[in-house]
Amino acid sequence: MLSSELVILVSLIYVGLLYAIAWWGDKRARDGHSWVRNPTVYTLSIAVYCTSWTFYGAVGTAARNGLEYLTIYLGPTVIFLGWWFLLRKMLRISKAHRITSIADFISSRYGKSTQLSVLVTLIAVIGTTPYIALQLKAIATSYTVLTGWEFGMVEPVRETVSIFSDSGFWAAVGLTLFGILFGTRFIDADEHHEGMVAAIAFESLVKLFALLAVGFFVSFVMYDGLGDLFAQSAENADTAKLLMLPEGGSSRWLTLMMLSMAAILCLPRQFQVIIVENVDERHLATASWAFPLYLLAMNLFVLPIALAGLGALPVWSDPDFFVISVPLFEDQSLLALLAYVGGLSASTSMVIVATIALSTMVCNDLIVPALLRIRPLRLTERDDLTGLLIFIRRASIVVVVFMGFAYYRSAGASDALAEIGLISFAAIAQFIPIMIGGLYWKGGTRTGAQVALTIGFAVWGYTLLLPSLADSGWMDPSLILNGAFGHPWLRPESLFGLTDFAPLTHALIWSISLNTAAYVLISLFTEPSALERIQATLFVDAFSRKGQDTVIWRSSASANDLYELVERFLGRDRAYQSFRQFDQSIDPSWRGKGEADADMIAFTERLLAGSIGAASARVMVSSVAKGEMVSLDEVLEILEETSHVIEYSQRLETKSRELEKAAAELRAANERLKELDRLKDEFLTMVSHEFRTPLTSIRSFSEILVDSPNLDPKQADHFLEIIVRESERLTRLIDDHLDLARLEAGHSDWRAVEVDPRTVLDESIDAVKGLFDAKGVVLTKEYSRNSALLHVDRDRLTQVFINLLSNAAKFSAPDHPEVSVRGEAMDGGYLVSITDNGKGVAPNELEIIFDKFSRGGKYADDKPKPSGSGLGLAIAKHVVEHCQGKIWAESPAGRGATFRVFIPGTIMEAIKPAKPASFGS
Repeated sequence: MLSSELVILVSLIYVGLLYAIAWWGDKRARDGHSWVRNPTVYTLSIAVYCTSWTFYGAVGTAARNGLEYLTIYLGPTVIFLGWWFLLRKMLRISKAHRITSIADFISSRYGKSTQLSVLVTLIAVIGTTPYIALQLKAIATSYTVLTGWEFGMVEPVRETVSIFSDSGFWAAVGLTLFGILFGTRFIDADEHHEGMVAAIAFESLVKLFALLAVGFFVSFVMYDGLGDLFAQSAENADTAKLLMLPEGGSSRWLTLMMLSMAAILCLPRQFQVIIVENVDERHLATASWAFPLYLLAMNLFVLPIALAGLGALPVWSDPDFFVISVPLFEDQSLLALLAYVGGLSASTSMVIVATIALSTMVCNDLIVPALLRIRPLRLTERDDLTGLLIFIRRASIVVVVFMGFAYYRSAGASDALAEIGLISFAAIAQFIPIMIGGLYWKGGTRTGAQVALTIGFAVWGYTLLLPSLADSGWMDPSLILNGAFGHPWLRPESLFGLTDFAPLTHALIWSISLNTAAYVLISLFTEPSALERIQATLFVDAFSRKGQDTVIWRSSASANDLYELVERFLGRDRAYQSFRQFDQSIDPSWRGKGEADADMIAFTERLLAGSIGAASARVMVSSVAKGEMVSLDEVLEILEETSHVIEYSQRLETKSRELEKAAAELRAANERLKELDRLKDEFLTMVSHEFRTPLTSIRSFSEILVDSPNLDPKQADHFLEIIVRESERLTRLIDDHLDLARLEAGHSDWRAVEVDPRTVLDESIDAVKGLFDAKGVVLTKEYSRNSALLHVDRDRLTQVFINLLSNAAKFSAPDHPEVSVRGEAMDGGYLVSITDNGKGVAPNELEIIFDKFSRGGKYADDKPKPSGSGLGLAIAKHVVEHCQGKIWAESPAGRGATFRVFIPGTIMEAIKPAKPASFGS
């Protein structure tokens, strides 16, 4: 046992040391030489998660439930190892929108709703109150254990009765003063509490060192190492079960892990140190592995200390304080004092950060919005409101701390430390559905979030808080035993007949399930406002754009009004410096001259949001900017143009490429049109020439026959033959034009039958044999072993092959004309290739030769162009495409031209291949 004077003196010295560290940290920050802006200090500040629950309560949990204590640290480990997906997004959003608290974060997502921020703040305050009570209980009880311990005591330690003799009261006073001095010196969120962060980081080192020291003593002084400790514990049935995983306890383990995951994200103090106090996003990457290592170190000796306490101390000893009582039992007073200082560090750090975070929320989301709505106060007309804001925050710290003290005095004595902490965790967990949903689902609405949060919190209060109050004697336990209105289905700990789970798991199942269901269903059936749509896009698409670039104001506010507004809340110097950063052209004599544009209005709102929260900032800017928000149609346009800056930039690049491609296509199309126009003129000239030639011949010879009745009969017969031949030629021209017209209009008659393409080829070759013989063309043909059965119009296909063979004969080499025909079954159809040995087709004509206005081909300079209408290939293309096939031309330089026709069909079984054949001279 140690004297109370010594313990008080050490406590005061330690708290004084914290004050000195905090003061030194703030001074260094003001001088521009901050030594806390590094990932190590950032990680240690996050360790504020390890409160007295960890330092004392984890050992108590291990003594009661074995390895269950690990679940409270596995949850945060999972969250930090996966920091890239959730924490990084929360941090990015918060920095872009100058978020000051968890209430500000949630309300900003849902249209900067004042009502929602009020609701979140109330839940946070109510939910955190038991947690603050836990810390005060830990400080008070550890003090009593340290100063009242006597070996042989027959009763456990009792709490003191008088408030002023209760060490918890004086702890509350000291922590309140610390929060006031180092947590409310500045109003702007950009002014990080570097002194506080330095003190919290130091406390994290102290509590880790103290717990490791006790663990080392237990393991290697009281016992011959961990092996000896575990071996002796395994021999005792009561302690042996603590070394094994519980049977059938998976639901509670899962419950505790889920609660701890929610806590690391939503507890106001954790949001404060992880998000608000972060100065560099890169520090989060370091913390993602360093913080889990810290948690591992804190838990190394938890189970050994619990086993040692159970084996050495009386059965009435409180397991929550084995960390102090075991060293005292072993007459290690200094070690016990070190453990007390470690527990003091764990408790004070939590209360300090939590009260600072909650005071910001109470000020920005409860008090300031209410005061702004009381018009007789005329707050918007005051010159300087910084003093009022600081006073509100300091008063809030006092209220929050002593609410926790009141809970500790009235209800805290009946519960283990861990159970009190779990009640707070379950309350804060109600933020998870609307927070995670808001980050990844644009459909969540303000109404859905409000209703969901209300339902979830009400169910938490009914199923978890009321039983806790009944156990403390605050209310009649009949409600817990019989249910509301005496209905057993409404019993808080077995709601609607669900009796298979422990009270904590039962409460979490009902509260989170109803919370989530209400959020989703109501959001689906309610329409978000314009601002909600904007904020939803900014949050969900946080990585594809910069939220601070969004402008949603249309106003005629003067720059002077905005400047004076900022001056009221931030003070003259900070207002000038802030606007100076916004516009480097501003000089000291500038007083907000001229009209403010939308960018300045949005900047003012963001600036105020860091001081009074997003919801209050919107109210204040609205009072000055005599304008309106953009309409819904304009909002959609803004979302399209500015909500996705990176995505939009990518779209612009894509559009630019598409426009360039379209421009190139238009140029090509224009050139094509010019070419087609030229071909059309050539075609019309050719057609008129082709039609005029036979008509002229017919007319001329007809006139000779009419005018010369005595003409020699042989001469007359010759003229008649010419008239007949030219008439046939004219008929063919007319037939070709009519045929193409019918094909293009889709009016042709098609008589599809099953044919063997080799037979059609042979018939076509026979049809042009006379032409080949007249020109002296040498023809070779070769068919593959396989053939195909084609479902086509036989006559039309014959027409295609005859046209291609005729062209090949016309365009083959004049001196030694050669044409080859090859047929082969391939790829589910039949391919026909007809090749000549002429000069070929120019590369730029390989496609246009199938147009109806085109006659392609390379001709000898001293030879006339072959006659024809230029419609044969156009007709062939229509026929082949009607058969679901394809026709194209290939013309390697100096190797003639090859026309290929592929028509799909059914492969026939192999037969003996046709021998290469040839005819001609």
